[in-house]
Amino acid sequence: MSLAATIEPGVLRRYASDQIVTLAKLVVENAFQPIVEAGTGTVFGYESLMRGQERIGYDTPVDILDEAHQTGQLLQFEQMLASRALAKFATLPNFSTSTLFLNLDVRLIPHGERLVENLLQHLRTANIPPSSVCFEFSERFDNTGVPEFPGLVSKLRKAGFKLAIDDFGVGHGEIKLLCDHPVDYLKIDRHFVAEIDRSPRKRHLLKSIVNIAHVLGTRVIAEGIETEAEFIACREYGVDLVQGWFISRPTTHISELAPSFPHLQDLGKSKRNTQSLDEILIRKQIEMLPAVYENDSIDSVFELFRRNPRQAFFPVLNANSEPRGIIHEHHLKEYIYQPFGRDLLKNKMYERSISHFVEMAPIVGLDSDTEQLMAIFANMEGSNCLILTDNMRYAGVVSAASLIKVINEKQLKTAQDQNPLTGLPGNRAIRDFMRQSGRDGDEVRHFCYCDFDNFKPFNDAYGFHLGDHAISLFAALMRRYFFTERHFLGHVGGDDFFIGVIGWTKEELTEILDRVISD
Repeated sequence: MSLAATIEPGVLRRYASDQIVTLAKLVVENAFQPIVEAGTGTVFGYESLMRGQERIGYDTPVDILDEAHQTGQLLQFEQMLASRALAKFATLPNFSTSTLFLNLDVRLIPHGERLVENLLQHLRTANIPPSSVCFEFSERFDNTGVPEFPGLVSKLRKAGFKLAIDDFGVGHGEIKLLCDHPVDYLKIDRHFVAEIDRSPRKRHLLKSIVNIAHVLGTRVIAEGIETEAEFIACREYGVDLVQGWFISRPTTHISELAPSFPHLQDLGKSKRNTQSLDEILIRKQIEMLPAVYENDSIDSVFELFRRNPRQAFFPVLNANSEPRGIIHEHHLKEYIYQPFGRDLLKNKMYERSISHFVEMAPIVGLDSDTEQLMAIFANMEGSNCLILTDNMRYAGVVSAASLIKVINEKQLKTAQDQNPLTGLPGNRAIRDFMRQSGRDGDEVRHFCYCDFDNFKPFNDAYGFHLGDHAISLFAALMRRYFFTERHFLGHVGGDDFFIGVIGWTKEELTEILDRVISD
């Protein structure tokens, strides 16, 4: 019979609060919730969550954490949870290619040195590289107000750990944290994801957050996804990773964790089976630079620069082939040109890993549009390149010169597709609009096909000159009534036109079309 079954939980809490760690070892468990690649449905990692605290009288994980803090047991309690999470993580068949997300209580920051050393010891025991662990900074307290915080962030990064901002948008100082410190992941709070398919306001916010994050080389995780529509909206607006009950609920049983989720793969097929014009043009300009892994030796970096004397930088990847940034030769010059500089780097008292020299760079997916890539690059002062990914994995780099080539070629292709008489987009643009808007949530969309009655007899009677004039007048008329970013006008050819409208009711559209016809 278990301890929790023989003694009331409230009694345990009242009389044994000074033994929280001892009691927690008996009943508290680590549950894992999958974090999944939005484009493929493949599991990227797992967040470790606390379960079972109610058996000793604590309603929520927050309650037991607060009690542990008040009784001076928080560090010991968190170390126990982390060591158990790492041990469970190491039993997963795919742990070597996955990431474990652990929550970091800001109240432990003053004890950061002990916390990190203890974790590194557990990692060595379990044969897990630090790059497979990501710390989520809690939103409950202001991390940036703790004097020791910058030092802890620096120590975690140099040790090779990943960093994430949890519940972005509802906590303390997240923008400041994102601005002042290199962060690998940004987890958008459930508030901004709930019913996002029905809220243009939330979609605009999400798109802006994703763009800002990608400029800074940060990947975006949407948490709390509960419906298919929420998942599709998040994926379409550039979210890299997803988490929530629609994907998978947390579980304490390793056997229940799947390596991928077919229902997400199926939802992604229509997107992945076709390439946009932008992606086709971007792929032509990709340069597949050799990459450095952050666990490689410094000597291997020197050798890479020696074999590529004209190359000033190389991408840095973690063990899962995810980009972490770049390593630039100017960071190493002070060691190259100093007497015994290379020996100093390898000295055990001063030893520097590749992580010490990583410089952040914007990281974006191959499916981004060219204008977005150019805007990201322009806003990232001093960037040497954009790092491109395909399903989160390194796919190459593009330079500013290559992006300009892409923009110019796209403008040429667009001009070739435009109708020379009306200047309206042609069939390629119409197809792209229909494909994109068809995937854009549950918002009402109307596609209208316009065709002149008896146009051939009109041409025969009055000549092609007046026929062309009638077509030009109709194009001008459409532009008068449909002129916002929620409208799309296209010229199929001849006297055939296309009007796409998003967000209008049928009655509103019918009224405007009647006015167009009457004019």
